[in-house]
Amino acid sequence: MKIYTKTGDKGQTSLYDGTRIDKDSLRVESYGTVDELNSSIGFAIKFVEDESIRESLKKIQMRLFFVAGELATVEEGKYKYKIKEEDISALEKIIDDYLPKISGSDKFIVPGSSDGAAALHVSRTICRRAERRIITLKRNEEVSDILLKFVNRLSDVLYTYARYLESDLTIMDFEKVYNEKL
Repeated sequence: MKIYTKTGDKGQTSLYDGTRIDKDSLRVESYGTVDELNSSIGFAIKFVEDESIRESLKKIQMRLFFVAGELATVEEGKYKYKIKEEDISALEKIIDDYLPKISGSDKFIVPGSSDGAAALHVSRTICRRAERRIITLKRNEEVSDILLKFVNRLSDVLYTYARYLESDLTIMDFEKVYNEKL
């Protein structure tokens, strides 16, 4: 298999269902950002020392292939691996399990006091961007409500894992920081 096909040299790409589309379309931007998120999580895994979190993140990465595949398909019925409600329930269970283990979860914190937490905070922000791109796409084209809910809940999981892995919590004191010089 060749890596270069030359079919995209004029700014178009093929979706999963064969539809040709501009490379800068909202649909490509949406699944491209999900791809970026997946890569970012793969990078973050290398810094997470907790084995159960690493395994969970690897499973999440596999689900992100389903998210991207669904976004990369226009024709109904052409892509069968769709995100399900049980996937969302699994993410909610992660949050429910880890949230009680986190102190100061209702405060703003300065992210990144450990390598794993820092990497997961980057993944969280990419996830939020993916969510924004998908919302914009949904205004113009059909996108599953379940898919959107999954991406939203995933950003909460990434936040929860990152907060759990913070080694030295720096809670934001807005008054103090506001009055400090840079």
